[in-house]
Amino acid sequence: MLARRQRDPLQALRRRSQELKQQVDSLLSESQLKEALEPNKRQDIYQRCIQLKHAIDENRNALQKLSKADEPAPVANYNQRKEEEHNLLDKLTHQLQGLALTISRRNITEVGAPTEEEESESEESEDSGEEEEDAEEEEENESHKQSTSEEYVAVGNFTAQQVGDLTFKKGEILFIIEKKPDGWWIAKDAKGNEGLVPRTYLEPYSKEEDQESSEEGSEEDVEVVDETADGAEVKQRTDSHWSAIQKAISEQINTVDVLTTMGAIPAGFRPSTLSQLLEEGNQFRASYFLQPELMPSQLAFRDLMWDATEGTIRSRPSRISLILTLWSCKMIPLPGMSIQVLSRHVRLCLFDGNKVLSNIHTVRATWQSKKPKTWTFSPQSTGERGELSCGWVFLKLFDASGVPIPAKTYELFLNGGTPYEKGVDVDPSVSRRAHGSVFYQMMAMRRQPQLLVKLRSLNRRSRNVLSLLPETLIGSMCSIHLLIFYRQILGDVLLKDRMSLQSTDLISHPMLATFPMLLEQPDVMDAFRSSWAEKESMLKRSEKRDKEFLKSTFLLVYHDCVLPLLHSTRLPPFRWAEEETEAARWKIITDFLKQNQENQGALQALLSPDGVHEPFDLSEQTYDFLGEMRKNAV
Repeated sequence: MLARRQRDPLQALRRRSQELKQQVDSLLSESQLKEALEPNKRQDIYQRCIQLKHAIDENRNALQKLSKADEPAPVANYNQRKEEEHNLLDKLTHQLQGLALTISRRNITEVGAPTEEEESESEESEDSGEEEEDAEEEEENESHKQSTSEEYVAVGNFTAQQVGDLTFKKGEILFIIEKKPDGWWIAKDAKGNEGLVPRTYLEPYSKEEDQESSEEGSEEDVEVVDETADGAEVKQRTDSHWSAIQKAISEQINTVDVLTTMGAIPAGFRPSTLSQLLEEGNQFRASYFLQPELMPSQLAFRDLMWDATEGTIRSRPSRISLILTLWSCKMIPLPGMSIQVLSRHVRLCLFDGNKVLSNIHTVRATWQSKKPKTWTFSPQSTGERGELSCGWVFLKLFDASGVPIPAKTYELFLNGGTPYEKGVDVDPSVSRRAHGSVFYQMMAMRRQPQLLVKLRSLNRRSRNVLSLLPETLIGSMCSIHLLIFYRQILGDVLLKDRMSLQSTDLISHPMLATFPMLLEQPDVMDAFRSSWAEKESMLKRSEKRDKEFLKSTFLLVYHDCVLPLLHSTRLPPFRWAEEETEAARWKIITDFLKQNQENQGALQALLSPDGVHEPFDLSEQTYDFLGEMRKNAV
């Protein structure tokens, strides 16, 4: 009898992929049936999603390790066939994740008040067992008091990352044996299994508190801890916008749980907190903080006053002004292959441990395929929207005695979760557990996700220039001079040239009306900065010393460069992290700047029959300072 011919490795993996595809297709078809709406059936489908995801990952790992040398005979188009298998496995993973998310959302929407049948059943059981409960009530209360201090409930799913960890699921009750100071406690589950668990996944278990919370329906206070500072102070979240953020994040957390369970993202990733704040409105955008702030009486400006001696707005030095340079992010964990990364960026803001005090500034990061875990930054990069947070860090600007921290380079280790969670690792596989030799601990620290920043103090000239801006503002240094021109012209219009300081009429001024839009469209801001630098380089030395001439020239460049772009129908709307849209916008901007340079201005482009612009809107020409001002609460 002839021996069976050994199947080629790639062919065997391809056959396995087809089997997995059939199983996924069958599961998708089954999920469309009416029976799939039942809770038990949904749970079964969800578990099969997880199992199929693990099988696909195993096949993908085997495929990655495979090479031509493993084949007993030459295979035509080997790399192409291997790539096709990768694409198929990625597609199957996307389908499973979509199905799992759909099931989890159905579970959320169906969690609520019990049905009439359930209520009647519960009433019958309560009536029948009322006497027994009365007899055992005191005994249960005593045992409950003894156990609540050691029993904790899991608030999320956790999969063991290292030998000695204990895997548990959300809602599971764990008995704590030992509380270690590093945040990793020794726990035992209901089956008697013991292991290390992260403290941040646990909450004290109390039946009484559960009943009270269900009756009152009140929001739970959230503690904030500065994990990067010694003697961390815990504050309760009290600002008004937190409730909206908590609601938005809670709606997304189930999606993150599914992605984490399926291995698509590291355990420390969370929905971006600062991104949620930006979506609330404009109160955390630079365009809002650039506007003058009214006094509590609403009758005068608090931070925009006229200096009659200098003939311009008065300087208002801040207590501290710093230049913070983002050098790099290192060892940032990567999401799974099925997750498409649209953007890498860092968000900056001033935070007092209770609420955000400034605008939220976003800096886009770049990366190289050879070093995907390292991010670098360009001073011309900025942005507006994000989804997942890969980590966060606090850098206190003052020490405990109120003295500003030294201007030097800081290596900051990132925390996982959100700023309202304690001790969450970005990637539990490289957690900061204090064990092993000193050398091992040093090597472990080098693998920690970290952000490298440098603080620099300002010289006298830079400090004087920045004192013309609002007291609290975070932005890119390369655009500061443009913001100062805006504030100076704003002071002229509101304080010097206005016929009556009591008048609240609309002001005809296209630049004041549209300039804040540039802070939300960084590519147009870059074009304006380039055009102004080119014009400024052509000015004489005497012209550069003439403040009024500079402001009038600034307005001419703005009208020549920015206004036609902002109202051109050819320029697609700005969308964050869409490469095709960004490339199309930049091509149109570049062509427009080139035509301006050749024609010595935008007049020919404006009068050309080929140019199409948006219909005229009065808001393009008028500045409503009452509508734009920042209000100071009494």
